[in-house]
Amino acid sequence: MGMDAATPLIKSTAGIMEQTSPSYQNSTAITNGDDDRDKIVHEAKSCPWCKILTGVVLLSIIIFVIVDAFTNKYVTSAFRTFLEWVESNLIAGVFAFVGVYFVATVLFVPGSILTLGSGFVFGKAVGLGPGVALATAAVFVGASLGAIAAFLLGRYLLRDWVTRKLVDKYPIIEALDGAFQQEGFRIFVLLRLSPIVPFNAINYIGGVTSTGLLQYALALLFILPGTVVYCSIGATAGSLSESENAAGGPATIATIVVGIVFGLLAVFAMSYYAKKEFNRIVAEQEQEQVVLQPTSGVDEGSEV
Repeated sequence: MGMDAATPLIKSTAGIMEQTSPSYQNSTAITNGDDDRDKIVHEAKSCPWCKILTGVVLLSIIIFVIVDAFTNKYVTSAFRTFLEWVESNLIAGVFAFVGVYFVATVLFVPGSILTLGSGFVFGKAVGLGPGVALATAAVFVGASLGAIAAFLLGRYLLRDWVTRKLVDKYPIIEALDGAFQQEGFRIFVLLRLSPIVPFNAINYIGGVTSTGLLQYALALLFILPGTVVYCSIGATAGSLSESENAAGGPATIATIVVGIVFGLLAVFAMSYYAKKEFNRIVAEQEQEQVVLQPTSGVDEGSEV
C-alpha cells in the first residue's frame, strides 16, 4: 500500500524533471515554432482581400496591354525607345534588359519585340555570333525569372479556388491535375518547344496545376531553341524597326510548323496521361466499394 501511494508522487516528480530537462524544452520550442509557422501560413491563406487586390491590379494591367496592342501601341513605342537606349549603353543595358523582360513576362506583355530587338541590338554591338549568344542569354534569364514569378502568382491567386471548385468535385479535372502532378515535366517540355503556345499564358496556367516548381523550372530550359531562332532572325535585320517585322521568313515558317507539331504532341500527352490517371482513380473507387461491402454485411449481421 505504501508503494502504491508513492507511485503518483514519483510520476509527478518524474514529469516535472522531464519538463525542466533541456531536451523537453527544445522539443516544446520546436513544436511551438511549428505552430507559429502554421498560424502564419493560415493567416496568409485567410486573407482573401490580398488575393482579390493583387488579381484586380494584375488583370487591369493585362487588359491595358491587350487594348494598347491594337490601339495606341504605347508599349511597343516604349520598347523601341528602351532598345535604342540599350544599344547606347551595352553593359548596363544587358542587366536592364533582363529586368524589363522579367516585368514584361509577369505583366503578360508579349516579348517578341524584345526578343527580336535584342538580337539586332546585341548583334550590332558585339558581332553576329556573340550578339546572338548574348541576346539569347539575356532573354532566357529574364523570361525564366518572369515565368517562375508568374507561376507562383498563378498558384497564389487561383490554385486554392481551382482545387476546391474543380479538382475536388470533378473526377476528370482531378485526373488532369494528377497527370500534371505525375508528368508535368514532360508536358511542359512539349509546351515550351511549341512557340505557337502563348508563353505568358502557360506561366499562369502552370501555377494553377499541381505541377511542382522544380519540374516547371527545369522545363524552361526548352525555350532555348526558339529563343536562339528569334534572336538570330533579329540579328540579321537591317534596322531596329525592321527587326520588329522580321519574323516572316522561311526560318519563322519552319519554327511555326515545328511548333504546331510539338503543340499537338503536348495535347496528346496531356490526354494520354489524364486518361491513365482517370482510370486509376476509377479503379481505386471501385476497390474501395468492394472493401466496404463485406464490412457493411458484417455490421448488419452483428446488429441482428
